[in-house]
Order: sequence, then C-alpha cells, then structure tokens
Amino acid sequence: MNMTTAALDWVTVVFDAPLARAVVFGVHIDGHLVVEVLLVAVILFQLTRKSYKPPKKPLTEKEIDDLCEEWVPEPLYPPITEEMKTEPPVLESAAGPHTVIDGKEVVNFASANYLGLLGNENIADSCISSLEKYGVGSCGPRGFYGTIDVHLDCETRIAKFMGTPDSILYSYGISTIFSVIPAFCKKGDIIVTDEGVHWGVQNGLYLSRSTVVYFKHNDMASLESTLEKLTHKNKRAEKIRRYIVVEAIYQNSGQIAPLNEIVRLKEKYRFRVILDESHSFGVLGNSGRGLAEYYGVPIEKIDIITAGMGNALATDGGFCTGSVRVVDHQRLSSSGYVFSASLPPYLASAAISAVNYLEDNPSVLTQLRSNIALLWKGLSDLPGLAIASHPLSPIIYLKLKKSTGSFKSDLELLNVITDRVLKEDSVFIVSTKRSVLDKCRLPVGIRLFVSAGHSESDIHKVCDSLTRVAALVLV
Repeated sequence: MNMTTAALDWVTVVFDAPLARAVVFGVHIDGHLVVEVLLVAVILFQLTRKSYKPPKKPLTEKEIDDLCEEWVPEPLYPPITEEMKTEPPVLESAAGPHTVIDGKEVVNFASANYLGLLGNENIADSCISSLEKYGVGSCGPRGFYGTIDVHLDCETRIAKFMGTPDSILYSYGISTIFSVIPAFCKKGDIIVTDEGVHWGVQNGLYLSRSTVVYFKHNDMASLESTLEKLTHKNKRAEKIRRYIVVEAIYQNSGQIAPLNEIVRLKEKYRFRVILDESHSFGVLGNSGRGLAEYYGVPIEKIDIITAGMGNALATDGGFCTGSVRVVDHQRLSSSGYVFSASLPPYLASAAISAVNYLEDNPSVLTQLRSNIALLWKGLSDLPGLAIASHPLSPIIYLKLKKSTGSFKSDLELLNVITDRVLKEDSVFIVSTKRSVLDKCRLPVGIRLFVSAGHSESDIHKVCDSLTRVAALVLV
C-alpha cells in the first residue's frame, strides 16, 4: 500500500512540477488536466478505429454437411390439428331449394339463392346462347382485349336498374369490395367501419393501408361518437379523405344497416359512404333495388355501391355503381378489374337475364318476404337459440341464448346441431365457420338463407327439425 501511494505521489509531482505555473488563456494547466485530456483522446481513438475482425476460416465439407443436417426450416403453414380437419358436405346437384348430398335429397337452406333463380330456364337459355356465340372464357383482362359487348350491355343494364350514371363489372364477387376500397382509400386516409363486416371488407381495409377505426355493430350512437372524436377540433382530419364503410345486410349477423341515419351522419361530419349490397341487391326495396330504395334515400347520396352477383342473381362476379368519375377511376386503379381476366360472357348474360326477370316479376319479392316471415315465426321460440337478424333479412341468424363463454365451445355445439339436422332430417344448414384470417368478433351462430323457391313444407320441415334437435342438444 505504501509503495502504491508513493508511486502516485511521484506521478503527480512529475506532471505538476513543469506545469505548476502554466496558464493558458486564463486557464491553469496542471497534471490532472493533462491526464484527463489524454484519456479523452484515447477513448475517441478507440471509438473511431475499425473493429477487429479475425480472418474468416472457410468451413470444411464435413462442417457444411453437419450444419445442413441440423437445419430445420420454418414451416410454410401452422400445424394442422384434428379440429381443423373438417369435411364439408359435397353437393351432387345444383344448389337450389332442394339438392343432393351423399346420394340423398335434402332441403337446402345453406345457399344464398334468394330469388330462386338457380336453374331458371330463361337464364339457362341465355347462357347457352352466349356460350355458343362467345365460348366459355374471355382470356384477358378488360383493358387487354377482354372486353366483350355483353360486358358493356350488363354494365348499362345494372346502372339503369339502379338509377345511377354508370357501373363497372368485376369477375369475382368477393374481390369487388376488396378491390374497390383500396382503389379509393390510401395510406393516411381515415375509414370508419362496423366491427361486424365480413372478411371481404376486412381484406379491403387491410389492403388500403388506411387508418381504420371500428364502431359497435350497427350502433348509430357509437358511429356518431366515433365520427365526433375523429373530427372535433381536428384540423388535420379536415384535409384528408374520410370514409364510412358498411354492409346493407350484414353477412355475420343478418342485421340491416340504418341507411337514413348513416347518410345523416355522413353529411354532418362530411364523410363519404361505401356500401356493400351483396345481400340486399335484389332483395330489399319495393322492386329489389336495395337499401336506398328500402329507406327512400336518394341513390346519389351514396358515394360508392358494390354488390356480388352470386346471391340474388344466381350468377357470379360483382359490380360497383355510382357516378361516371367513380367508375372511370376504377378502370385504371382497381386491381381486381385491371389484372383479372374479365367475367365469362355467359355469366354477364345470366346477370342481364336475372335483372330482367326481377323487373318483370315483382311477385318473386312478395314470395321471398312471405317465406322469411313464415320461417321467422317458426323459429321465434327455439329452445336455447334466439334470432339475431332483422325481420326482413333473407339471412336468418340464430345465436345461442346462453354462450358457454368460449368461441370454440359455442361453435362445437352449433356444429353438433347442424350435423344432426342434416343426418337425421335431411335439412342442410350451416354454422358460421370463420377463417383464421377473419377478425370479426361477433357471436357465432347458425345461418339460414331463405329463398323464394322454398315451399311452405320446406320451411315447416326446417323449423320442426331445429326445434327437436336444439331441445336435445341445448336443454
């Protein structure tokens, strides 16, 4: 210890002695300051010098082989569990009011054939004529030699029926909405949407990269509160594009959106409305023109309307209708239109024939509503199940009166009911099986699609079957 102290004293004397009286620019220079400066210089040198990298030694062939044997790649997909291995019923005939499954005729409440047009002779004849004239496919997108005169005729017919200036066809129903949304909504825009929208809408929201805010399902107080929070004293919100995205009839609940209130809020807070009418086109309104006709709202108050044609029209593809500027923008900016092969001509012919049939036979809507009312009455007092849908919706949605508290357990119960109804009573209904990609958090349920083609005996049969099986499973 004495030697260490003596050494430190000696260093201090050595540094202090020559500089004991040194003054530079009014600063007294002593040994401690010199040492500190040297330390700072060493630290800076160490920080700025290149890091030492030992020379790389190449791996031997044996080491490479050993590493390859040990390497386990990440799986391309998550592990498949037994619960995920389901085999849905396979239809062996047309998905009309009656169909064939496993060689047995069943009553079909699982297909959205609302107007009962699947198998309609006039529509079938128009398809045959179109096949003979154009062939099956178009073999090209609309902008690259895939536009055929029947496509233009179909767009004109839909626009005339809806009372809009123009419309545009898409070759796949669900791709319509998730192509239209990102065609107009971009990064930085605000989208306010219902928490119960189906997967196609969710995908469009994701692809748009916009800021998405959800409001409670079909709750206009929640919607107004959300719009107020987004716009109140927010000067930035005034300068960006803002949208409300809703479904006319929600696929995940059967509820009908209150369009009159939505339009009022849209005008109050200066938002645009994108409305998906896939389950209301050809169903709601005195002549089947959809939600705007049902509520008596002028069609021009809705900025963008989309719909799939695979439900009421019993064909395929989809359309978007609105102003000429809205339609023209999509012809250059909508991925589903620009890059997909155009709708097969015979399906466009079928759509034209279906719209003509709807316009010439308004009684089909009366029959559909009568069937909805009859089924609603028959299912209104089911043991353990309650109707969650709107009385005019062709989607009758049954949910558990008392949930188990687990999404998985609820779905298992509902699947037991649908399986037994099919096997024991030859009635085909489905539960709301959702993909892992589907972010909807509404309660699961049993979904029945009502058709104008169903007879009273069909409806009584499904009511009796569900009453019996639900009592055995849930009570």
